[in-house]
Amino acid sequence: MSEKRNVTYMLRCSDGTLYTGWTNNIEKRLEAHNAGKGGKYTRVRTPVELVYLEEHESKQQAMSREIQIKRLTRREKEALLTKKKSKSHRREAESHSKK
Repeated sequence: MSEKRNVTYMLRCSDGTLYTGWTNNIEKRLEAHNAGKGGKYTRVRTPVELVYLEEHESKQQAMSREIQIKRLTRREKEALLTKKKSKSHRREAESHSKK
């Protein structure tokens, strides 16, 4: 049985829009979104792709972060995605240079 993690996530929908949510089981939630059984917004915008994920200690933190992200403009959300992507590429490059 997998450990429950409280996460805030962003999906890129098939029409290019972004959807933000929170869950404690990202695999199951992503499966539900792509099966048309997720949020009402994503039902008609499948398939969706997970593009952003943040882990949190509690459900309340994950829900608060979801609200913060939903209040961002589209441009700010895209900047958040770019920032997260460049950090993960940097970590990947550092791990390869240590080998």
